Amino acid sequence: MPFRTRSAYAFLAPYLLVFATFWVWPIINSFLISFQNTRVNPWKFSLASNWGRLFGDPAFYNALYNTLIILVIQVPVMIALATVMAVLLNSPLLKARPLFRFAFFAPVVVGEVAYAAVFRLMFSIDFGIVNKLIGSVGIAPVSWFDNANAAMALVIIAVTWRWAGYNAIIILAGLQSIPEDVYEAATLDRVSKIQQFFHITLPLLKPIILFCVVLSVIGTMQLFTEPFLITNRGGPGGGTETLGLLLYRQGFTSLNFGYASAIAYTIAALAIAISLFNLWVGREPK
Repeated sequence: MPFRTRSAYAFLAPYLLVFATFWVWPIINSFLISFQNTRVNPWKFSLASNWGRLFGDPAFYNALYNTLIILVIQVPVMIALATVMAVLLNSPLLKARPLFRFAFFAPVVVGEVAYAAVFRLMFSIDFGIVNKLIGSVGIAPVSWFDNANAAMALVIIAVTWRWAGYNAIIILAGLQSIPEDVYEAATLDRVSKIQQFFHITLPLLKPIILFCVVLSVIGTMQLFTEPFLITNRGGPGGGTETLGLLLYRQGFTSLNFGYASAIAYTIAALAIAISLFNLWVGREPK
């Protein structure tokens, strides 16, 4: 091996060692643990205790159902909202654009505990501003934390509020890469702004939007913070418990590390499968 090659590997060695120790080995070890019964001492191999239980566990199917409901409703709504926000932020008619861009991105950097506490106060049935607003138009107050459907809607609203601006900034970067000549030519041909949006902007933004969809799918499959902090650990009655929350409950509350590892790999497999499906659907025709 040439000296320069050996030198390069020598400089890379510390990083590769840390990478293998804290990333590669935990992934491999977690996969091995998923095949062991960790409720006995010492642990022993048992396929049925984790993977066998997984496919017959009502709690798993409830968490999977809740996660998919959030995925199917929240992700399309958020991406559509983020696209509209990006178009508005890119408009030359908007004054103080840098300020608005920061304002839309700000929810991502807000502390999770802080914003969860604010949402709990806003949606309180007793003194929350949301119930006061809907009550002012003659609608009965909603018990957001005691009704499963209302709690699910609250989680979707919270996740959308937190991540719509983040995706809007990514889409905005894609918008700014579109040449102005394309729009100028369309304007000369008397193509309306709405037609330009649907026939020029959206097709050219397709790879960026697809990227945001894949990121959102992966994030939703791991969703933990909102159901844990806002709806009190997946309440009411497991109505907002997600796969990420089920993993936490099994791993850190019940200390059933084997079953938690099986759930973790199921989440990863589902995220990969759904992401690949989105990439296949959004592929460019040959």
